[in-house]
Amino acid sequence: MKAVLEFETKLANITTSSELRRDEEALYNLMSIKELQELAGFIDWRSFFENAMKVVDKKIFPKEQVVVYAPDYLSNLTLLIKEYNETEDGRITLNNYLIWQTVRTLTGCLSKAFRDAYKGLRKVLIGSEGGEEPQWRFCITDTNNALGYAVGAIFVREVFHGDSKTHAEEMINEVRIAFKKNFKNLKWMDLETRKAAETKADAISDMIGYPNFIHITKLLDDRYHNLTVRNDTYFENNIQLNYYNLVKNLEKINEPVNKTTWSMFPSTVNAYYTPGKNQMVFPAGILQSPFYDSKYPASLNFGGMGVVMGHELTHGFDDQGREFDKDGNLHQWWNNNTIELFKNRTECFAKQYSKYQINGKNLNGNQTLGENIADNGGLKAAYHAYLQYTEGKPDPPPLPGINLTHKQLFFLAFAQVWCSTVTVETANLEIVKDPHSPAKYRVTGSLTNLKEFAAEFKCQPGTKMNPKDKCEVW
Repeated sequence: MKAVLEFETKLANITTSSELRRDEEALYNLMSIKELQELAGFIDWRSFFENAMKVVDKKIFPKEQVVVYAPDYLSNLTLLIKEYNETEDGRITLNNYLIWQTVRTLTGCLSKAFRDAYKGLRKVLIGSEGGEEPQWRFCITDTNNALGYAVGAIFVREVFHGDSKTHAEEMINEVRIAFKKNFKNLKWMDLETRKAAETKADAISDMIGYPNFIHITKLLDDRYHNLTVRNDTYFENNIQLNYYNLVKNLEKINEPVNKTTWSMFPSTVNAYYTPGKNQMVFPAGILQSPFYDSKYPASLNFGGMGVVMGHELTHGFDDQGREFDKDGNLHQWWNNNTIELFKNRTECFAKQYSKYQINGKNLNGNQTLGENIADNGGLKAAYHAYLQYTEGKPDPPPLPGINLTHKQLFFLAFAQVWCSTVTVETANLEIVKDPHSPAKYRVTGSLTNLKEFAAEFKCQPGTKMNPKDKCEVW
């Protein structure tokens, strides 16, 4: 195993850093399979693709073009594999590495002895073995991972009903309006680009709660028609599930992009923006407390869920999302001068977050740039959406036991969803790998840049939470 880990370390060392992988246009390297073979000859790529395509009765030809995101990595990988192939020990290490990756991926499907051994590795990596889930919770989680839309149909019927979807749609519309209104204040953006940005913001489709097909029995049954599950073969069921998911993905090749498909299940507590589809998705799982509740005052809903909506909306205009147009196509649609001014402003964020430390280690503000832009832009858009939503309406009564105005409660709702604790090992791993800033700085980093926060809490100029120099893009 030591040799395997040494090989994996070498793979990590030749991997392009995450901050250098943020320019989507630079990553989009289109080449034929023949050219790919010349670049990275350690695999017979034509045979690889042909065998994959046979699964769905499709053909692929040498002139077929593929997108290679990391040609330098493949070039270096070719040299590394060549080096290992020159000795018997090296070839054994390559074989062991492939076997180890297969075992590691399927450990959760194996017996308790394998799972316990993996816990030991987990403790070394992230400082915690992870609690032993009750059997019922493990089964529900596993079933949801395998049959997420079927489970989602049950979940939605139980917890996402009434006016929840309508209220969420109203909120995202308010956030979108507030986000667009701010465009006129952006002195760095030229008029032509601003108009195109407004058009893109209007074109973003928002999927809320769940895909409609889960409520249509036939369509839901058809979704899993080719998946066979038996009650006496747990491990084999997981192999079948992997194959089923592979087929689903291969079937999409050479087909028109379906911009209504979801990449998350309805019960997921998360949200996402897809630049290639210009689409935002907010599953029913995140439209729950503490992010959202139809009985909450608007201050809490906009501070919780509204900021999430603003965050995903801003992703369409962060350093990566801005490279895709209203139709999800990758090309330059911004004025060159505007691009340079945008980059100058984003550099402020990179420097700001690189000064923050966790366990004595500085964050990488370039690695987290896109998420920091979205955090800051989303908070601002959500706050102004809240103001316009409540304009002319009487203030609701204050919350009992909390001596805060509803404007202040907005910021409290935003901050409290990030309350968390992590081990030292996990925190160190996040600094290296995570495109998000640690929870603490997702809160304070955004708040210190927002003058409205300082005004509501009467933070004196020049203090920690109201610095003189602030970063702002959107």
